[in-house]
Amino acid sequence: MKVSGFTFIRNAILYGYPIVESILSALPICDEFIVSVGDSIDGTLELIKRIDNPKIKIVQSIWDESLLTGGKILSVETNKALAAVDQNSDWAFYIQGDEVLHEKYLLNIQTNMHQYLDAKEIDGLLFDYVHFYGSFDYVGNSSAWYPHEIRIIRNSKNIYSYRDAQGFRKDNNKKLQVKKAEACMYHYGWVREPKVMNRKQTDIGRFYNNTNAPITPPEVWVGDFDYTNIKSLKKFTGTHPKVMLERIKQKNWYFEYDLSKSAVDYKDIAKKLLKKIGINTYYENYILIP
Repeated sequence: MKVSGFTFIRNAILYGYPIVESILSALPICDEFIVSVGDSIDGTLELIKRIDNPKIKIVQSIWDESLLTGGKILSVETNKALAAVDQNSDWAFYIQGDEVLHEKYLLNIQTNMHQYLDAKEIDGLLFDYVHFYGSFDYVGNSSAWYPHEIRIIRNSKNIYSYRDAQGFRKDNNKKLQVKKAEACMYHYGWVREPKVMNRKQTDIGRFYNNTNAPITPPEVWVGDFDYTNIKSLKKFTGTHPKVMLERIKQKNWYFEYDLSKSAVDYKDIAKKLLKKIGINTYYENYILIP
C-alpha cells in the first residue's frame, strides 16, 4: 500500500499557519508528501524547504487572483497538489495548513486504509473534528462548527476538491462513499495572535467576496480580532499533538472565556433529536457507509 500526502499553502508565516506541524503530523504514514506552495511574500517556500525530508516534494504555484468568489481558488490550489500525487499511490491524505493530526490516531488510520484497500466502493475516510478557538485551551461546541470532513481519498482521477476545498466529489458532482477513519483532526484555524487573526480574516475574505484588493503588509496592520464574540465554547481537556507543543509554548496573547456564559444550542439539540428519528438535517458532503 502506498500513501501520498498533499496540501497547499501561501503566506504561512504572515498569517501564522502551523503548516510545518501540519505536514510533520501526517508524514509518518505517507510515502511521499506533495506541498503546493503559492506565490508568497513572506518566505513560505524557504520554510517548507527547511523541513528537509526526502518524502516532501514541492510544487510551486501562481494563484489566479481572478477566482475570488466562493472560495473557488482554494479548491483549484488543492487540485494542483492532488494532480502531483504519484499515480501509483493507493490513497491520498489531504491536510490543510491549519490542521494537525494527533499521533495517537496514526495506527487507526493505517489500519483502516489497509482494511478498505480492495473495497473499491469506498472512496475515502471520514475524520471527526475538534475546532480550537481563541487559545489552545478552548474548543467550539455548537452546530456552527463542522463535525466531520473527508481527509483521505482513493487516488482516482475521478475525485476532485469541491467548492472551497473543504470536501471532495467525484464524477459528475457525486458525493463520495466513505468509512470512518476512527481518527480526529485538530483544527487550529481560529488560534492566532489577535492582530494576525484580524488581518488573516480580512485577507482570506477576498477569496469569497470577489474583492481584488492587495494583501496588506504587516507594518500597517491595525486592530485585533475580537475573540469574545462567540456564543459557546467548552474547555479542552485532552492533549495536543506533540508537534504542536513548541508553538503552544510560544503563545504570546491572553484569552479566557467565561464558560458560564455559553449559550445552549437549541438548534443543535433539535437536529440531534430529528436525526434519532431518521430525519437528518445536517449538511453532509459525503455518504457514510455503516
